[in-house]
Amino acid sequence: MDTLPESSSEKFRAYRLKLFDKLETATQGERHRAQYELDLMQLSHFIKVGGLLHHYHDSGPEHPRGTILLIHGWDCWWMWWHHIIRTLNAEGYRTIAYDMKGHGWSDNDPANKYHIDDFARDLDELVRKLDLKDIHVAAFSFGPFVALNYVNKYPNSVRSMTFFNFGDLPNSEFISKAAPATINFIFNNLMRKLTWWLPAYIFARLVLSRNSIMMHDINVGFESLGLCASEAIEQTTEQITALETTRMLPEMVRAVRMPVLYVAGEGDVIMTCENARKLQEISRTGTYLCVPNCGHLITLELPETAAEIVLRHVNENNG
Repeated sequence: MDTLPESSSEKFRAYRLKLFDKLETATQGERHRAQYELDLMQLSHFIKVGGLLHHYHDSGPEHPRGTILLIHGWDCWWMWWHHIIRTLNAEGYRTIAYDMKGHGWSDNDPANKYHIDDFARDLDELVRKLDLKDIHVAAFSFGPFVALNYVNKYPNSVRSMTFFNFGDLPNSEFISKAAPATINFIFNNLMRKLTWWLPAYIFARLVLSRNSIMMHDINVGFESLGLCASEAIEQTTEQITALETTRMLPEMVRAVRMPVLYVAGEGDVIMTCENARKLQEISRTGTYLCVPNCGHLITLELPETAAEIVLRHVNENNG
């Protein structure tokens, strides 16, 4: 049996045991996927941030060309980046992919404080404790909110940022009240109670994705539902749909000084190309890319394309 990190979360240990069970009882394909994830777990680490145990995956060559910090999205976890990590490492970059509190293998917050400000504060502490310098950031969906808060509030040496499926959404008093209730009902009351992956995949394929997704990545998305604290879903949903947040977003974008690439999927019905373009147009240092035949889940739908986009932007700003 592979060795555990010196300290690890209960969620990490439970997930690991489940993978070992699959090695004994599952089909050949499931055994292969379980072994792949167990191998990835060998590069998992845990660190106390904000008083809670946080998981991060640290991989790459011994002498990297640079460091890329990967920030997951709403109701996601670090594994949404696993394809991209492999490509970035092969191109000579170190990657740090972490789980925000209440997500993935990081501890849930017993105080149930899941605010963007809290996540940004945790990120600052993580960066300082790991002594990360001159980093590049890639963030998905909800992740850019955290990244923007971090670079605007804390001393940092971020060289560039790539934002996937993130834009300036239209909002109103009605939307800000109706959207949280609708989204929470779908994800907390319906999706999170599913015990079979197929209904979740059908929903994602009809609403979120424009491409078929490999079986392993279907499981990656499905597992994130069970690993995320329901309170985190509720609070972050309320924040990103709040009028205060949408009114502050343009100001947060204009304040950024490092190069930012806004990437949207042409078929994304949530964060449309038009919404991403709005942010690029008010950004002092922003560029924009609309990816054809892509929905909201680019890191799992088109992982090779996503990795190439990150690499190109990082290489252009790594001098």
